[in-house]
Amino acid sequence: MKYYIIAGEASGDLHASNLVAEIKKKGFGGDLMKEQGVELVKHYRLMAYMGFVEVAVNLRKVLGNISLCKKDILDYQPDVVILVDYPGFNLRIAKFAHEKGFKVVYYISPQLWAWKRRRVRKVQKSVDKMLVILPFEEEFYRSYGVDVTYVGNPLLDELAKFGTANRSIFLRRNSLGEKREIIALLPGSRKQEVKRMLPVMLKMVPRFPNYQFVVAGVSSLDRDLYKSIMGNTDAFFVENQTYELLQNSSAVLVTSGTATLEAALFTVPEVVCYKATDFSYRLAKWMIKVKFISLVNLVMDKEVVKELIQGDLNENNLAKELDLLLHNGKRQRQLLEDYVELKDRLGNAGASEKAADVIIGVLRTRKQSV
Repeated sequence: MKYYIIAGEASGDLHASNLVAEIKKKGFGGDLMKEQGVELVKHYRLMAYMGFVEVAVNLRKVLGNISLCKKDILDYQPDVVILVDYPGFNLRIAKFAHEKGFKVVYYISPQLWAWKRRRVRKVQKSVDKMLVILPFEEEFYRSYGVDVTYVGNPLLDELAKFGTANRSIFLRRNSLGEKREIIALLPGSRKQEVKRMLPVMLKMVPRFPNYQFVVAGVSSLDRDLYKSIMGNTDAFFVENQTYELLQNSSAVLVTSGTATLEAALFTVPEVVCYKATDFSYRLAKWMIKVKFISLVNLVMDKEVVKELIQGDLNENNLAKELDLLLHNGKRQRQLLEDYVELKDRLGNAGASEKAADVIIGVLRTRKQSV
């Protein structure tokens, strides 16, 4: 069997790499997929653009990547095209692949339930099987007649695999103090996110002098980007140690995205941050149909973690919310209770294995019908 896999961001690369551990061979993605034996056609760091404005500015590159991908699929002739999140790119590829007669499986749903619900019709026409990782997504797609299966959340697989980090080793490796508690700063995995979120996060450093602040960097971004923003700020930097950092932190300031769920699963009190360009934000606000932006609140269908969005993401608001997380016992207890319920709703580990089984089943069905 030949598989063509497309993942356009760091989180997609992570989840696709686990999937590839079961079913290997070819596609767009990143270093983690490459480690599993995938032959990379294009690295995700050359494909990830954030927001309407950034996509418009880089439209020529985006269209060029889509054309390259279409041509490569035709050359490779896979038995199935597996799309991992990354909807702006992957929904176009889904339509193309379906029209060319390839089987299409979508793993990790585009957030169509949040905005652009009309795109569900495209999924109906182009996707043979939708595999979702959030419990409420299954009902959403089923209501539109999409063949869908909830496979569980792959983050639970990652956490089970990770286990427990040795605190002393982590602290020594990164020259961190043993006595001061850590506040983690997770500014995102895209350049635009880091540029917008990290500066306001770093303003907390002098306001909480009894804590040590640690910025979680990702290897897909240049270290000079972080250094230029951090300057002489009294904060530390670690790279590719996000889970170790979360496991040893008393609180985290985190950019909206997969990391909000990771922080909750590590039981770390968090404040969710998000800021886009004014145009992108106004357009998103007009189009988005959900009450929350963080996965924690969406799964729980209530405000479990505080979300500071756009104008609300400022130094004073962030300091106020961080202080509550660190010093308000009632707030801490309620948050931890909600985290327990969140884990129950997500279920058990095994999403990657289940997704692989479903994909193989789809191919067997196709083979028998040919």
